[in-house]
Amino acid sequence: MASIFTKIINGEIPSYKIAEDTKFYAFLDINPNAKGHTLVIPKKEENKIFDLSKEEYIELMNFSYRIAKALEKTIPCERIGMSVIGLEVPHVHVHLIPINKMADMQFVNKEKLTNEEFLNLAENIAGNFE
Repeated sequence: MASIFTKIINGEIPSYKIAEDTKFYAFLDINPNAKGHTLVIPKKEENKIFDLSKEEYIELMNFSYRIAKALEKTIPCERIGMSVIGLEVPHVHVHLIPINKMADMQFVNKEKLTNEEFLNLAENIAGNFE
């Protein structure tokens, strides 16, 4: 059965897309820790990050790097935090979270955004993606 992320990639579930290429897809988390919280996923459905080949892992990190740089240009923050946990969805995903303090990386405080705020944010980050 396809994961929720595969359904997003296939357009069966809408998302606030930031960028994609032939192998990866980046979109805003709809339950974000902070404004700009982004998920980066491989289009290939794989449960665990270290089940990716070494080459796929490096490519995922390179794509995530480019997304993080776009986030830095868009969201005022101390830094971009990165987390790979992978227990909630059986599909590899990298969390990129604009942070100002350690607590911003804890998945307890959530930011509320309107549909329009999500759309504008995704567009602004995408505009800074290189």
